[in-house]
Amino acid sequence: MKKYGFTIGIWFLFEAIAVTLWLALDNVFYLFNFSYIGTCLAVGIFLYRRKLPYARHIVQFAVGLYMLLYLGVLCNENMQIEGFWYYLFLGVFEAAVIHYAVAKLFGPLFFGRGWCGYACWTAMILDLLPYKVPREPRKNIGWIRYVVFISSFLFVGALFLLHVAHLEKIMFWSFIIGNVLYYIVGISLAFLFRDNRAFCKYICPITVFLKSASCFSLMRIKVDKDKCVSCGKCKQICPMNVDITDNSRKRENGTECILCFECIEECPRRALHL
Repeated sequence: MKKYGFTIGIWFLFEAIAVTLWLALDNVFYLFNFSYIGTCLAVGIFLYRRKLPYARHIVQFAVGLYMLLYLGVLCNENMQIEGFWYYLFLGVFEAAVIHYAVAKLFGPLFFGRGWCGYACWTAMILDLLPYKVPREPRKNIGWIRYVVFISSFLFVGALFLLHVAHLEKIMFWSFIIGNVLYYIVGISLAFLFRDNRAFCKYICPITVFLKSASCFSLMRIKVDKDKCVSCGKCKQICPMNVDITDNSRKRENGTECILCFECIEECPRRALHL
């Protein structure tokens, strides 16, 4: 039970969210939605504990495809940041607003940027590319994400200010076109910078939300200084260039850990742990 306590805890957390939203909003969809996501995460972590290869990728596709194809395409819900601004301007606490509140605003206080490692439908494709370990030093162009973030806000705000008709249709097509662009840019940057996660580091506007909350995350990888021999393997394997050997919340790129656990697996002294 101790070994699988983290797995059970994740499942109970999402079940609590599922039941709370179901009862509060009187909508059984939220019971299904968050129960499904929580179960996928729990199963994925269980499989990881059982040393099953690609356990995290299984979760990525199970959750990512559900949100991309079912919620996004079939249910016409814009789950990108434009959808969040859209429902926020409407004053409606549902759909993308709830998703962002759980996964990207308040959830990261508990599980950091776990969204990026286990649920993001953009990253599920990028993680399949050949540059799982960054081949070049990190670029100083992270400011681009803020430009994209502000642009998305201005885009949706302009639609409301100009009283543009057929907003729901526009939101649907912005979701489709936006995702296509994200994949094109993400794959191009991966090959250009020889880094699968280049898009996440420099372009993705969601990280503007994630970075601040992740700084205080309860779930974070720590190092046992007595066991660590400073071999540097954890830094070399980290797809997000996090300095895992520093337990400080101000460690280099500390808010960008996606809990992929690659560093834990790579450590020869088993000095890293949650």
